[in-house]
Amino acid sequence: MAVGDDSYRILHDVPGVRLATVAAGIKTQDRRDLVLIEVTKNTQCAAVFTRNAFCAAPVTVARENLQSCAHQPRYLLINTGNANAGTGRAGIEAAQLSVATVASAAGVDVSTVLPFSTGVIGEPLPVERLTQAVPAAFAALSTNGWSGAAAGILTTDTRPKAHSVRFRCDEKDYVVTGIAKGSGMIRPNMATMLAFIATDMAVEKTLLQALLAQLTERSFNRITVDGDTSTNDACLLLATGEAGNTPVNDSHCDLYSALHDAVEEVCIRLAHNIVRDGEGASKFVTVQINGGRSEAECLEVAFTIAHSPLVKTALFASDPNWGRLLMAIGRADIPELEVESVRLYLNEVLIAAGGCRAASYTEEQGVVAMAPEEIVIRVELERGAATAAVWTTDFSYDYVRINAEYRS
Repeated sequence: MAVGDDSYRILHDVPGVRLATVAAGIKTQDRRDLVLIEVTKNTQCAAVFTRNAFCAAPVTVARENLQSCAHQPRYLLINTGNANAGTGRAGIEAAQLSVATVASAAGVDVSTVLPFSTGVIGEPLPVERLTQAVPAAFAALSTNGWSGAAAGILTTDTRPKAHSVRFRCDEKDYVVTGIAKGSGMIRPNMATMLAFIATDMAVEKTLLQALLAQLTERSFNRITVDGDTSTNDACLLLATGEAGNTPVNDSHCDLYSALHDAVEEVCIRLAHNIVRDGEGASKFVTVQINGGRSEAECLEVAFTIAHSPLVKTALFASDPNWGRLLMAIGRADIPELEVESVRLYLNEVLIAAGGCRAASYTEEQGVVAMAPEEIVIRVELERGAATAAVWTTDFSYDYVRINAEYRS
């Protein structure tokens, strides 16, 4: 079950990037589960990773390689079917072996290869299957491998997540293309479970990192399915420089603004697609909070609503049980909240005001407001000028089934 259209427009090739997706038999024998991404020499790389203390072995190795690398990364190796998390020293060694295998085949330093994994936590990575598939991955590298890679990184996802933007600035054409995976264990505390975005623009590394940090905060960090932050979260933004522009080093120039807008569009589209494909999701819900004293205060209310199991189950039932929404707003950590000033809306229907049911509200209006696949919950706090939005899903029977049967 997923919400909305599952199609995406054409994915533009990014000059300087080649991708391959092959079958390694990591969990099953009947799917392509290993992705290799190659980027041209001198590609700049920005990355953000999970803040989960039990971070996966590939996260540890990728971080170390980025920190120690005298050159920029050349290869990304991504497997699905096994998270290689909660696997101790053996997991680190498995990730290092996979990196070494790619480095040896490519004739590059091991620090220029970054590993990524997603799947079941706590199971040993079948690294022999992974390494045996590396030659086939090199042989399959192609500039038009984005769609295959988008499918190859999925776990419980029901559909690929990808978006591409072509834009023009200063009489030159540029492209940004990205793919992502994520369906459950989603309340990113940096990015999403896995996302890989690339542009052919040349960008100075420090500025690229600042751009990624800013835009993940505005996109991937504003989504939640179940409030859980994965052990394997990672998001990379790669700038190959193949467009031939002078590297962007000023956040106030037109070229940076054009890149910002393109990457923001890709990030937000991928983030929304993750929510729309949330495990068992039947609703796509925007929680919009206005009138807070700060953005942090608005986010506190928004995430309290979005994480409430009682709210999420009411959403699944299309039940306008507005008392659950008032409960969530009231238990958010907001000092001196004046409940009489709060107004609550469902899809523009005023539900509650003055601390109680709005005089104009009827149950019939609420039923109509809760019926669509896409719902906006809007709260006016009347405490200040700050606003924030969070995107989430309902909780369905399928969410329980999918997670109960995840390891079977």
